[in-house]
Amino acid sequence: MIEVESLKKEELEKVAAEEKVSLDFLTENINSGRIVILKNRLHKNAKPVGIGKGLRTKVNANLGTSPDFVDFDLELKKLEVSIKYGADTVMDLSTGGDIRDLRIEIVKRSTIPIGTVPIYESVCNLTKQGKSPEEMTKDDLFSVIRDHLETGVDFLTVHCGLTKRALETIDKKKRLTGIVSRGGSFLARWMRKNQKENPLYEYYDELLDMAKTYNATLSLGDGLRPGSIADATDRIQIDELLVLGELVQRAREKGVFAMVEGPGHIPIQEIEANVLLEKKLCEDAPFYVLGPLVIDCAPGYDHIVSAIGGAIAGACGADFLCYVTPAEHLTLPSLEDVRNGIIASRIAAHAADIAKGVKGARNIDDEISRARKSFEWDKMMALSLDPEKTREKRGRIPADYRKCGMCGEFCAMRENL
Repeated sequence: MIEVESLKKEELEKVAAEEKVSLDFLTENINSGRIVILKNRLHKNAKPVGIGKGLRTKVNANLGTSPDFVDFDLELKKLEVSIKYGADTVMDLSTGGDIRDLRIEIVKRSTIPIGTVPIYESVCNLTKQGKSPEEMTKDDLFSVIRDHLETGVDFLTVHCGLTKRALETIDKKKRLTGIVSRGGSFLARWMRKNQKENPLYEYYDELLDMAKTYNATLSLGDGLRPGSIADATDRIQIDELLVLGELVQRAREKGVFAMVEGPGHIPIQEIEANVLLEKKLCEDAPFYVLGPLVIDCAPGYDHIVSAIGGAIAGACGADFLCYVTPAEHLTLPSLEDVRNGIIASRIAAHAADIAKGVKGARNIDDEISRARKSFEWDKMMALSLDPEKTREKRGRIPADYRKCGMCGEFCAMRENL
């Protein structure tokens, strides 16, 4: 059972008020593990964010450097854009430059929860020393994890479900795209070379103890997620999900917040089954999905592909959508890519909330419809998910003008039927 007492009452009240649920409802579902609260006790300036049963579907934005593109100022601007356009959380996935310095600055500046994938930094530290990822020790990895927690990171992606047994399965069954998770691939290489169990799985209790100390949430990563729709919902993916279900239970027994990460590339007709499986096998743990992407052939438009999958997944019960930008599979996103990815995911999340009947979700849609009927253009702009884009498309037509540029004098709304 999660100890609600470890969270400040005012933080819980803030989440309950924002989500339009009672404090009793929130507390009950925190206790059962169906809701997690993202808020490291050391991340002082970040608001707590609730994810899970009965709450609004949340959206995460990714940022971070790569070995080929290191521009800290740009990544910090992406943080500003993410907050401005309504991301609920941000993950720093940096693999280039002084990762630690950038992470500390991001946490310092962010007013929303921050997530990371500590194995990235652990491997990058080895590379700087001229070593290979296979030379990583358990202490190398766990010292980085502890440092992330001590500097205020609110949630960590840890690929604990990729076990030796899972590797045997994937070695026997060839996938079209193999292992596409970067963290999963690092661990798979390490395990094959050293012939040892995944340290995140073997020393999971130690990981739980660290997370509990800081009130941090473990995001149990899907190191074997499908990277193409051809590999979706295969035995490899489901075997890992079974392990993650066991790890969720162990986290709850230790009083640690845990959510489960999901695919990935999933065709539309398999999305509902994937959500139902996660909810069943992981006892209603909050489900955090990347996309999912429903086709593989639209590079440059993957934010749209992802929004289609995200809306369906959310409507079926997924709780947390990781955005995908137009740059997915191609390069690091620009500031405009980040904006487009966030808005696309927010559209998906809002559509899901209406489908799920989240309390108050449809209010803004009814308000904007009333504003349209009465030609209140300024109100329409203010209520839209992206007011700047709405104003830009509307143009310079007078605010009291009783028609739009599409229908003109033939606008049906003018008839007041």
